[in-house]
Amino acid sequence: MTRHHERFALEARGLACTRGDRTVFTGLDFELSNGGLLRISGPNGSGKTSLLRLLCGLLSPSQGAIEWNGEPLASLGEDYHGDLAYVGHLNGVKDELDVEENLAHAVKFAGLEADAGDLAAALQEFALGDFVRLQCKFLSQGQKRRLALARLRLCMAKALWVLDEPFVALDGAGVEVVRTLIEQHLAGGGLAVLTTHQEVPINCADTRRIELAA
Repeated sequence: MTRHHERFALEARGLACTRGDRTVFTGLDFELSNGGLLRISGPNGSGKTSLLRLLCGLLSPSQGAIEWNGEPLASLGEDYHGDLAYVGHLNGVKDELDVEENLAHAVKFAGLEADAGDLAAALQEFALGDFVRLQCKFLSQGQKRRLALARLRLCMAKALWVLDEPFVALDGAGVEVVRTLIEQHLAGGGLAVLTTHQEVPINCADTRRIELAA
């Protein structure tokens, strides 16, 4: 589980993002600490994914600053990535690998270790237990999304989850699994930032919202 006895804080001040000659958003401020959820909404093109990429250190803000535990993201490098689990809107599933191989690869890339039992349990939870040896090119889009999200079961020790549309392409049972995992992560002292067009209720101690304009 998340290291709930530790204190974590994600803070953005005066954050702005410019792509080319277009200002996507400007003047964003927020603070998030243990058990906190930040929900980001807005129409397509409003900068939701760009904001997530800024929070992951994959883009640099045109103005403002992002800090993790009081330190600028740019100065933290791998120390920050060790605390971060990111699931983007692209599933990152390699078609030539089978289901278990994909999950094992994702967990290793995240700097974690998982044995065969851990992998099997995560896949079973996401209704993929019968497909462990199936090449991923034969999976549906919903199954690929569940596979991408299954890594979260093995990332409970990561303090910060950043999730881009985690409920897209999931059926009701899949939405419930992901919702429950997020709640468990937050209850254990983790933090989560997510974008979603779906108003899935998530119980937590502190929910913040950002609505980005078109």
